Amino acid sequence: MNLACMQVTMVLNEVQRLYPPVGSLYRHVRQRVKLGGITIPRGVDVVAPIWGEDADEFNPERFSQGISKAGKEHNAFFPFGWGPRGCLGQHFAMMEAKIALTMILQHFSFELSPSYAHAPYTGVTLQPQYGAQIMLRGL
Repeated sequence: MNLACMQVTMVLNEVQRLYPPVGSLYRHVRQRVKLGGITIPRGVDVVAPIWGEDADEFNPERFSQGISKAGKEHNAFFPFGWGPRGCLGQHFAMMEAKIALTMILQHFSFELSPSYAHAPYTGVTLQPQYGAQIMLRGL
């Protein structure tokens, strides 16, 4: 894998960590369970994961050693879910995103518009409330 491809992958992983396709992973507790020092009663809905102290920082370099080493827990990153409930289309979606981003970067530079207001909200998926105004400039 060349450096440019690795950097595109790291950027896309970091974007997905901050703004995953599905905002949270929910699980319904079917029987009382103890996690660490916390007892969770039956019937409670649990939202996971907690990423860490720098969760709000955009830092693609955290993925420079791969996904499993990006956080304190090897399975903290799961924008498409994991295991038998994981998204079947995740590899296709990542390849499609890499190709699209690479094609855009070959022809344009871009920056956020000064009028951009950061306001993500959760509908069916996580999305920007006011859109994502960017300014494209041909190379």
